[in-house]
Amino acid sequence: MAQNQPRFDQPFQRHHQPQAQQLSHQVAKTTTAVTLGGSLMVLSGLTLTGTVIGLVLLTPLLVIFSPVLVPAAITLFLITAGLITSGGLGATASFLFYWMYRYATGKHPIGADQIDRAKDRIAHAAKEMRDKAEHYGHQTQQHIKSSQDI
Repeated sequence: MAQNQPRFDQPFQRHHQPQAQQLSHQVAKTTTAVTLGGSLMVLSGLTLTGTVIGLVLLTPLLVIFSPVLVPAAITLFLITAGLITSGGLGATASFLFYWMYRYATGKHPIGADQIDRAKDRIAHAAKEMRDKAEHYGHQTQQHIKSSQDI
């Protein structure tokens, strides 16, 4: 009889409580998703409306000032693109010089083992080609000698 009574040091649980808790958790998640989704849809619609109204109001100004704005925008774009490209290439060159310095001083930077493997493969392929060329050269010389003897 004492086994059926709830203990006070453990949380009280009923048999169907996990199902009710799971259902309430699912309802909470669904309600949150619907609320956030609806709010974002409303904000999206307001943003679209504001954009259209702004374009309608500013189109006459854009048409009037387009002979000045279009070349200015193109110039600004080219200057910005040039500065970003220059900075990116400068940073890349700096990194490559740093990498080459570390490789030359034997500090084994990232990717050095791949470079060493590629260098070994190229050297091996060059040696094979040299050996084939020497073999072909000897065959050609023997063929020339045998054709002169006839």
